[in-house]
Amino acid sequence: MLNSDIIFSMKVQGVGPNTDDEIDILHMAKAQNGIVTSNQVTEAGIPRRCLGSMVRSGMLYRVARGVYTLPETWEDDLYILQWQFSRGVFSNETALYLHGMTDRTPLRYTMTFPYGYNTGNARKRGVVAKISSGETYPLGIMTLSSLSGNPIQAYDIERTLCDMVKTRHKADIQVVNQAMRMYAGSRDKDIARLMDYADRLRVKPKILTYMEILL
Repeated sequence: MLNSDIIFSMKVQGVGPNTDDEIDILHMAKAQNGIVTSNQVTEAGIPRRCLGSMVRSGMLYRVARGVYTLPETWEDDLYILQWQFSRGVFSNETALYLHGMTDRTPLRYTMTFPYGYNTGNARKRGVVAKISSGETYPLGIMTLSSLSGNPIQAYDIERTLCDMVKTRHKADIQVVNQAMRMYAGSRDKDIARLMDYADRLRVKPKILTYMEILL
């Protein structure tokens, strides 16, 4: 939490809060790894204009539409995207990378959203946006750490492998094959879960083929 000495010091430097609303916003950001959103400010009954004032005075940075960070906050793209698009779940190549099943850094982050979600803003941010039905969207959601150690939502490895098999094209074959080999050799694999997901996502024949060869 921000104590009175820190707030006084900020004021002396000309970047301190001038109102109780600004102090409350700083407390909110500090409690959330340095991030606060315009929606949270509105829900707290604080006028959004306070955010603009704080940006102009250097107390906050606007890093994306509706998302603000403290100046000392390390810019974590995955964490910021999660705050901006809370219904999005990191999936496919991005989830595979987060699980350490590929060394290929994603050029663009992939997120999956529930059916009916408007993905326009996510696409404008450069996100590869995929849609999943209401039945399969929550399948395998878990919390992982971003590269900076912040909590984000991603699909577990079994769901990720099913998604990769379902959407792969020629450029992805090598990535999928490597991930499947690593999974087959892992002590943490859950074949029953993998087959359950494969059945529900309608990729069971493809998954069975991989497992019959690798196990």
